Amino acid sequence: MKPPSQAGLLRGRGNSDSGKVSFIELFFDLIFVFAVTQLSHSFLGHLSLGGAIELVLLTMAVWWVWIFTAWVINWFNAEMRQIRLMLIVLMLLGLIMSASIPEAFGSTGLYFAAAYTLFQVGRTAYTVWMLRRDLKELRINFIRILVWLSGSGVFWIAGGIAEGTDRLALWIAAIVLEYAAPSLGFWVPRLGRTPTSVWDVEGSHMAERCGLFIIIALGESILLIGATFADTAWSLTTMAAFVSAFVITVALWWIYFDATSKTGHDFIAHSSDPGRLARSAYTYTHLLLVAGIIVTAVAGELLLAHPSGHTEAMTALVLLGGPGLFLLGNALFMYIVSGVVPAPYLAGSLVLLLLSLLAGSLSPLALSVLIAVVLILVSVWGHFFSEQLRKQSTARMKHLDSSAMKG
Repeated sequence: MKPPSQAGLLRGRGNSDSGKVSFIELFFDLIFVFAVTQLSHSFLGHLSLGGAIELVLLTMAVWWVWIFTAWVINWFNAEMRQIRLMLIVLMLLGLIMSASIPEAFGSTGLYFAAAYTLFQVGRTAYTVWMLRRDLKELRINFIRILVWLSGSGVFWIAGGIAEGTDRLALWIAAIVLEYAAPSLGFWVPRLGRTPTSVWDVEGSHMAERCGLFIIIALGESILLIGATFADTAWSLTTMAAFVSAFVITVALWWIYFDATSKTGHDFIAHSSDPGRLARSAYTYTHLLLVAGIIVTAVAGELLLAHPSGHTEAMTALVLLGGPGLFLLGNALFMYIVSGVVPAPYLAGSLVLLLLSLLAGSLSPLALSVLIAVVLILVSVWGHFFSEQLRKQSTARMKHLDSSAMKG
């Protein structure tokens, strides 16, 4: 039994409300609506290879502060005053971090680095403090995480002080260090590493939280498409481009929520090691989904600005790259959770790759229509593929339960 000091502090397990997402979590997520908007606008202003590299790094950072916080709230009861206060302070830091994104590689680099580091280190240190009276194993886990984030924080701050390529190099080192840490179990000398069995996640909560972040990214895409269309001279061509961009966004939603999300929820809920599954399937692969949606949002604005004429190389790369990243993320996720090769997503990725060979001879509108058709077909195929996977999983669980009862 947990001592009175811990009663109510941790999230319950196995009851009807254990996977429920609280209002304070939804309020906290509003910061990341702003962050995703800043990321897409920043890339639009720097549409180049260098801008793409910066987008990748900043998207990885934004996703990492969010997913680490989602892990913390998966363990703790978000309705407790201590947790609410922590999330509100993190919102302030997140606002500063998000506001500094457009000039993160310029004049606001130190602000971004400081806000990011305070967000990560401060949240983890506070978590260690909250666990000071008991739960030694979980507390040591957070101490290990604190050591890693403090080490990467040195690179973030040094990069914020540096300029140009030095800043980029230091921040790449910081993000590589942080992304490697979970797969290494946050190993620390003398403290060892954390086994995934300690990461006893509430699977339904983690699945819903990650799904909500996908909604945030898709919502920003819808807003960007709508705002761009409103400022564009309306014609049959721009109307067709608007519809095509909208259909692509809807197809992304359908692919994830009609197939991928449901499959992930079923498998993690019945996993014997949900921590390992959550680390691999949600912590890492969902970054590709978010990045794909952000790039697709940028593609929608480019499409509406220039729907006809020759498709330039960068426009084609963005139009195809966003959905391609999204399908790749779905494919990796489905393979990790089920162990089955996800044919619909791999086939869709291959077709998009083949379309890249024709992109130069098509208009942006024609290319976007073909992409929409591909995604619609993937969503239909993915639905039946997911249904079959979940039926097989249910049958397997029933067989195991039957065998256990006989034993």
